[in-house]
Amino acid sequence: MTEAGAASTPAERATPKTEPLLELRDVGKTFGNIRALTGIGLKVDAGEVTCILGDNGAGKSTLIKIIAGLYKPTSGDYLVDGEPVDFASPRQALDRGIATVYQDLAMVPLMPVWRNFFLGSELRKGFGPFRMLDTARMRRVADEELKKMGIDLPDIDAPVGNLSGGQRQVVAIARAVYFGARVLILDEPTAALGVKQSGVVLKYVKAARDAGLGVIFITHNPHHAYMVGDHFVVIKLGETELDRPRSELSLDELTHHMAGGAELDALQHELERGAAPEVDPLHDAAGEGPDVQQL
Repeated sequence: MTEAGAASTPAERATPKTEPLLELRDVGKTFGNIRALTGIGLKVDAGEVTCILGDNGAGKSTLIKIIAGLYKPTSGDYLVDGEPVDFASPRQALDRGIATVYQDLAMVPLMPVWRNFFLGSELRKGFGPFRMLDTARMRRVADEELKKMGIDLPDIDAPVGNLSGGQRQVVAIARAVYFGARVLILDEPTAALGVKQSGVVLKYVKAARDAGLGVIFITHNPHHAYMVGDHFVVIKLGETELDRPRSELSLDELTHHMAGGAELDALQHELERGAAPEVDPLHDAAGEGPDVQQL
C-alpha cells in the first residue's frame, strides 16, 4: 500500500480497482420469529459465474428474492456498483440491470417465440391512440438477438411451447440480455432438464459470462455448477457454509459440502469411535467355545 499523499505505483495505475456489479454484506432476513437468512455475504463481478448451492429449504429462494428486489433485507447492506440500494420492487432492480430468470420463465406457451421475447415490453409504431404493435420489427429483432447468442430456431413464429425446456431457458436468457441485464440471476435452470438439454443451457450460461455479464447460477447440482462456475457459495439453513473461488475448490470438495460435509464427517467419527468390538458368534463373552455336546 502507498503512504498517504504518495503517488500510486505503475502497477496500481495499470490495474485500477473496480467495484463488484453487485454485493451483499452481512445480509439477514426474518419473517416474524423465523430467521431465513443470517450474515450472508456475496460478490458478483462482471464476466464471472457465481454459483449458489444448497438443498431445499437452505434459503436460496429468499436470497434470490432479495437480490431481485422482491424482498427487502431485514439487516445488512445491498450495493450495486458500490452504491447502497433499497429496492422497493423487481422493476427497480431491473432498471439497475438485475434480471431474474425464474423456473417458470414467465412465458405464454401458445404465443410465438418473438411475442414471448417482447412480452410486457412490446415495440409499437404510430402516434397517440393509434399506436399499434410493430410486429415486423419485433420478429426481426428477436431473431437477430437469438442468433447473436448462437440460437438459430427453425421458426420464430412457432409457439414457444413447442420448444424444448433447454431452448425456452435460452430464449429467456437472450431476452434478459437484450433488455439490458448486467447481472443475470438463473433460478435452477437445469432442475427439470435431461443431460442434453442441461448442456444446452450451460453452454449459454458461459456465453452470457463471456459477454461480460455477472451471472448468479442457483442450483442444487454441484456437477452442473462446477462446469461453469468461477466462484461457489454453499448455503445451509440460511447461513454460508462455503465461499471459495474455483482455484481453491475441487469438484469432490464441492460435492462433499453439498452432501452435508461437516455433519457426515462428525457422524463417521462418532460411528468409528463408538463401534462395538467384533464378536465371534461361535464364542461366548468369556472367549470359550460352545459345548460341542449341546450342538
